[in-house]
Amino acid sequence: MQRTERLDMDLKRGSTSHSAYNLRPALPEGEERRTLSVLVDNESGVLARVIGLFSGRGYNIESLTVAETDHTGHRSRITVVATGTPMVIEQIKAQLDRMVPVHRVRDLTVEGPSVERELALVKVANTGESRVESLRLKDSFRASVVDASLDSFVFELTGSPEKIDAFVDLMRPLGLVDVSRTGVAAISRGPEGM
Repeated sequence: MQRTERLDMDLKRGSTSHSAYNLRPALPEGEERRTLSVLVDNESGVLARVIGLFSGRGYNIESLTVAETDHTGHRSRITVVATGTPMVIEQIKAQLDRMVPVHRVRDLTVEGPSVERELALVKVANTGESRVESLRLKDSFRASVVDASLDSFVFELTGSPEKIDAFVDLMRPLGLVDVSRTGVAAISRGPEGM
């Protein structure tokens, strides 16, 4: 009978042995990453007021997307991915809820299942074997080529932030030149709306 030995991996908090996508650094002790969806009136100054609540407490915003989602009602959705202690995030949510142009605040991280996606354009300059390898990886990640020249590509990639992080990290030694990301767009799963 053959004996197999289990190897214990020294994994940092926030990482997993099952996926190459979870490459983001571990958060400081006591902090969490949260995705907030905020439905607001589409008027000037609202974004600055909403973001001011985060910056006023010294918390970094990792991702921010804003777009009008209801043309007739003149409403926009602000999606914010930020880190902070649970207490501070709850305070920010409560203060956002009290703002006049804010109609609803949802914490997609704790309210249940949600879908998060991001779009990235990744420019890689290479030739020879590196060029072939970047095209092979493009297929593995289901990216598409949106621009090509004799010595560079621009890839378009849609997926979770972790998937995009993994793709960018793999392109780095193959000639990564530039990255442009949209930020996270998120929505809750199931029949309920905002």
